[in-house]
Parts: sequence; C-alpha cells; structure tokens
Amino acid sequence: MPAPSGERATLSRDLADFLIELSIALHKHAMYPEGHPSLAPAAAAVTRRAGLLLEERSSVSLGVARHQLVIEGVATDPKHPVLRELASRLHRHHLGAVTFRRGLAESEVADVLKAVAVDAERTGQPMGLGDSDKLRAWSHVQLHPLTYERLELVGEGAPAEGARAAQLWVGLARAALATEASDERSPPTEPAVIAQAIDARPRGGGGAEAYDQVIVGYLLQIAQELKSAGGAEAVALRRRISRLIRSLRPETLRRLVEMGGDFAQRRQFVADAAAGMAADAVLEILKAAAETSQQAISHSLVRLLSKLAAHAESGSDEIRPQAEAALREQVQRLLQGWTLADPNPGVYGAALQRMARAAPTGPAAPGESPAEPERVVAMALEVETVGPRAVAAVEHIVEAGRLGALLEALQQVPDERGAARAVWERVATSDVVRRLVRADPPDFTVLDRLIPHVGYAAAEPLLDALAVAQSRGARRGLLAQLVRLGAGIGPLVVRRLEDDRWYVIRNLLALLEDLAVLPEGFSPARFALHADARVRRQAVKLQLKLPDERDVALVTALKDQDPRTVRLALGLIVALHSCPAAAVSLLVSRASDRVIAADLRVLAIRALGATTAPAALEALLRLTTAGRTLFGKERLPPKSPELLVALAALVTGWAHDPRTRAVLARAAQSTDREIRAAAARPVPPLSPTDRR
Repeated sequence: MPAPSGERATLSRDLADFLIELSIALHKHAMYPEGHPSLAPAAAAVTRRAGLLLEERSSVSLGVARHQLVIEGVATDPKHPVLRELASRLHRHHLGAVTFRRGLAESEVADVLKAVAVDAERTGQPMGLGDSDKLRAWSHVQLHPLTYERLELVGEGAPAEGARAAQLWVGLARAALATEASDERSPPTEPAVIAQAIDARPRGGGGAEAYDQVIVGYLLQIAQELKSAGGAEAVALRRRISRLIRSLRPETLRRLVEMGGDFAQRRQFVADAAAGMAADAVLEILKAAAETSQQAISHSLVRLLSKLAAHAESGSDEIRPQAEAALREQVQRLLQGWTLADPNPGVYGAALQRMARAAPTGPAAPGESPAEPERVVAMALEVETVGPRAVAAVEHIVEAGRLGALLEALQQVPDERGAARAVWERVATSDVVRRLVRADPPDFTVLDRLIPHVGYAAAEPLLDALAVAQSRGARRGLLAQLVRLGAGIGPLVVRRLEDDRWYVIRNLLALLEDLAVLPEGFSPARFALHADARVRRQAVKLQLKLPDERDVALVTALKDQDPRTVRLALGLIVALHSCPAAAVSLLVSRASDRVIAADLRVLAIRALGATTAPAALEALLRLTTAGRTLFGKERLPPKSPELLVALAALVTGWAHDPRTRAVLARAAQSTDREIRAAAARPVPPLSPTDRR
C-alpha cells in the first residue's frame, strides 16, 4: 500500500496484498449471489495469498478496529478505502480478530467469506454476538468476538455517549477475561482484575496474537472515545482506564502499544490519550510509546512530566488543574515535534545516560554531587545550551580524567548541533591530548575518539610521548595515532630525526615507513650507516620502499654485519626475483661465507637463483660439484640444505645450460630421494621468516 505520509510505516508487500485480496473477495461475496462464477476465483485468490504468508508463519492474525486493521504490529491507514471497508464490515459483525492457520483450504475460505459477507446491520445478527461454536466451525480459520452485549454499567435512559463508554469497558473486560457472549455471568469489571488477566495471558502462537489484537482494538477505541466524550460515564471510564494502565506491567503495556501501529499511529494514540485520559495514564502510555519508538524522549523530560502527573493526580485543589493542563500541553507540544524515531540517536542517547550516571574516579569536592559535572554536560547537550556552568563542568571532567563517556556522546551527536561543537572546542585541543598521553599507559580508547577532532595539532604531544615511551604497547599505540593524522606530519617527523637517541630515530623512521607518502626530498640513506644496527635496519626498510634507492639499499644491507639486516635484503631479492648487478658479487660471497648462520647462507643461495648473472651460475656450479671420482666422473657434494637449494636454483634459472644439465643428470641418478626431488622442482616459495 502506498504510504500517505513520509513518516507512516507501510505493511510488507505480501501482507498488504493479502488484506486487499481478502477485502475484494469479501466485497464480491456481498455483491453476487451464491454460485456466481466470480466467487470461486476470489476465494482461491485469498487462499493462495494466505498460503504464501503461511509458508514462513504458522498463523496470521489481524485485529479489527472501527476503521482499520492491525496486523503484525502495523495498523492500516484508516483512509485507505479498500481496507477501511474490510475493517468496517468485520467490526459490524462485532469481530475483534481473525486468525488464519497453516493448512488453510479453499473451501474454508469460501465458507468464511460467505458468512461474513452477510450485512450484520441489515439482519441484526452480528456474528460476534451469536453462537460461539459458529466462530470456531473451521479448522484453520477462527473468528474472535468483540462482545459487549451485557451492558450492566448502563442504566435506563442513559445518554448515547454514556452507553458507548460502558459498551467499550464491558467489551474490554470480556476480551481480557476471554469470556463468551453467551456466558450468563457478568464479567468482572475491576481494572486490577482485567490488568491481571492481560498480564497473565501467555505469549506466543496465533491465539495469543489475536488476543493482543483485540485488546489493542479496545484501547484505540477507548482513547478515541475519551477524546470527545463527556458526562459521568466518560469520567468513570477515564478513571477505570487509568487504573488499568497503572496496574499493567510495563512490558505488557509496551507490547500492546507497539502492536497498536507504526510510529505515526502510536503518536496519534498518545495524542488521543493526552486529550482524554487521566494524567497518570497519559504518562504511562507516553513512556511506552517512547520506548517502542527507540526512546524518543529524554529521561530528564520523563522525570519532569512525572512530576506534573503527580501534581495533577494528588496536588492541591489550586495546583491540580494547572498541572494537568500543563502536562497535556507539554505532551501535545512534544508530539508536534516528534518526527524522528529518536531525536537523539540511540547510541548518543545511551551515551548521555551512561555519562550522567557515571561516578567519578576520585573523591568529590565538598558540596558537589559525585556525578554532577557529567549531568550538567548531558543536560547542556540535550537542551542545546552551553553556558558557563557547562563549560566549567567540561573542564572538571577533563581535569578528573573522565573523558570517555563524554566523547562517546559527542561522537554520536549530529554535526549541526551547536552545543556539541562548543563542547568539542573545549576538549579537542593539543593540551588535552598531552594530558592523556602522559598517563601510563595512555587511554587509547579515548584517544581514538579525540585525535580525529584535534587533527594536526595532536602531532606534537604525540611525538613527545613517543620519544619517552617505555613499553612496546605504548609505542605501537602512539605510532598508530600518528599514522591516522596522515602524511602531512612528515616534515615535522623529519625535523625530529636530528635527535641523538637511537630509539627515537628508530621510532621516527618506523613512523615514516607507515606514512602513505614521504616528505619531498627526504632520503633515509644516511641512517643506513648509523652506528646502531636497529636504526640501520629500519632505514634500509624505508629505503627499500623507494624505487630510486632500492638498489643502493640492497647493496648496503648485504654489506652490513647485522644478520637481520642481511636477511632483509636477501628476502627481498628472492621475493622480487631480481638482483641489481652491483649486488651479485655480494650474494656470491654470502653464499659461501662459513661465518654467517647456515639459514642465511641458504637464503643467499636461493637469491642467486633470482639473477641471470654468469657469476651466479659459476657459484651455483661450485656448490653442486665436489671433484671427481677415481674413474674421473664428477660427483655431487654430500647432501646438505645448501646443496638442495643450489640444485633448485639451477633448475629455476639455468636449466638449459649444458653444465647445469650435467649436474642435474647426476642428481637425478642419486640414491637419495630429496636430491632427486630438488633437481626436478623450482625454488620453493619464501617462508615468513625469510620475508622478514
């Protein structure tokens, strides 16, 4: 169904199609005589639509109000002509709900349509006031009565509006207590008894949903009735419905209000209640509607309205009418601007609540409530006004180190709110960042929220903290915050490289490595010759990222005495499968160097396979030849990791060289399985250790 306004929720397409099909079929059964060729296809269409719905549900229940239907928590538009007619026809039969169950047959649908199509006003025999067995005559369809035939509360000569009020209350009592119209006993009409029956009703299943739909239908009608009704009966009904709503458990009231329609319809229900119900009932319904609409009013406002409701109910004779009028006026004004499911987004509202309830980490000042600053700031954000007291409260929160909840709230607030901007100006400063990074360890959760708002100004205090950070975790966290500031901090970082402390230089070079772009004209080459191996290694890593300096960096690293720096260069050559000409002789030297660790020597041999230089081939042939036998044949060296890798390197780069083929042929005739396999496969991929 098309939505009549932007804020009204619509039924899902399958539910809307089912209701329209049902209305059309019922209209045809009312128009045409039995046996008409249009009736059977209409019943079949309803059965088909219901079958589609019941594929994913065990049952479907629709509640009936005077001019609209309630199905799966959404009320239909009372102005929709087709669905308004369907609701009115069912209501005239005094039916409160209809339940369709899985397994529905076309014959059952045809019988129900035939029965309901009879005009109840013309015959004077509404189905809901008739034999209850007829309402349960079908296995997969059940009609639930909306009965108020026993009007014990109505005296002779009562006015029409009084009769209507009594009818609604007796009908609600019967529906809540699930009594039948044929029951000769008068239903209990005490609000507490009715509330207890509604609370005790088990949840789940199509029957429970139909029960709730009937109760909701009565609540909607009572709210509409009290909006315009007057007289003693209306006063009595207002008093009873107020006691009923007070007696219901909050979760029960929320469920009923949520089932009473979409956001726009819940708002209308609250508006009708505010116009006619007692003050305390208005407040309970308002809170239930707010919670089902994702807390659309603040807790502070609820507390204020609660005070008004209390004065309206039990205040002095002078105060009571003023408080009641003020409460109704405030609710109506609230509803006029209630255009969002929640003016404060859920996370923001929840953050404000946590902030207002947060206890300070230290002792409160004399005469100060423990959470007073947080509450002051929360109220300032809600009312969009930041005055001197709010500013002082913000400064107190910063001084006390309790920024977390405040920043969480600010992060969720829309950008256009001026109060939030004013608070951000007080907390998003380099001084606040400096205060936070001095802690041991720094609170990186708070910094994550704060740094993006401080921007480039946060770089100096972060760099100062990085220079003195003692733990690896703190350094990693500070580096991550600096990287978030972007490449614009590059020149500032380069200026600090003049520091004499090796660990400061190493950390700054690591930061530059993580930046997307290095400052123009900067080269880390001079740090590749630093006295400390850790600085040299970090400088080489940075150089290797620069295409113009990569070859020089590889040569420098291969000459280094630090094994980790040498490994870094060898791993890159193998990964790129490329080696600069100036590095070949260094590779050859490393491949035969018995001073370095065996794993480095193996990695150097693998790197020889990444170059086509003749010197590399000669080195590999030497590594795979161990002189001649007594009969003059060349022989392989004893099996070793170096031999296996050298054979694989020959396969990779020089398989077509005659001398290589001779070596590989000897390896293929070896009695050792690993040697034969090495001569038949290329160099294996790098391990994670080699890549580092």
